[in-house]
Amino acid sequence: MTLPSPRMLNLAGLLACIGAMLAVLYLQHYQGLEPCPLCVFQRVGVIVAGLFFFVALLHNPGTVGQRIYALLAGCGVIGGGFVAARHVWLQNLPAEEVPACGPGLDYMLDVFPMQDVLNMVLHGSGECADIDWVLLGISLPGWSLIMFVGLGALVALQLIRTFGASTPGSQPNALS
Repeated sequence: MTLPSPRMLNLAGLLACIGAMLAVLYLQHYQGLEPCPLCVFQRVGVIVAGLFFFVALLHNPGTVGQRIYALLAGCGVIGGGFVAARHVWLQNLPAEEVPACGPGLDYMLDVFPMQDVLNMVLHGSGECADIDWVLLGISLPGWSLIMFVGLGALVALQLIRTFGASTPGSQPNALS
């Protein structure tokens, strides 16, 4: 079985990220589903991964460059996946164990240092435990987690694949 070219895999990752962002922006702006702080951080993970898939698609470097871009996209995927997993966990807590609702993200960013904001957001709040949207029995953070797992598989494929001389994008200078 021949793997798709690195450029096609980067395109697939980019399209998945664009599709995910279009979906959540539609839900926010046309369905009135406002994102909680954990949702915002998941979006950041999608944007970071999508940015590196896009740059890799345009640059189309050789072996080492493809792996560097995959590692950088993987940072967004891992970060977003961690936040999505935490979000799913919060949504599945018994009602009596759900943390109390906290201040909004805008307020936290204005008042607290970034380290404190990250700590508070990752602990979650009552609003993060609410399930406002479900498709096929899976909440939005659940779908985000599924997407991050898929993007993680794509990143892993870029990291472990062998690049032959005939593979588009492999060049004598690995970073070119």
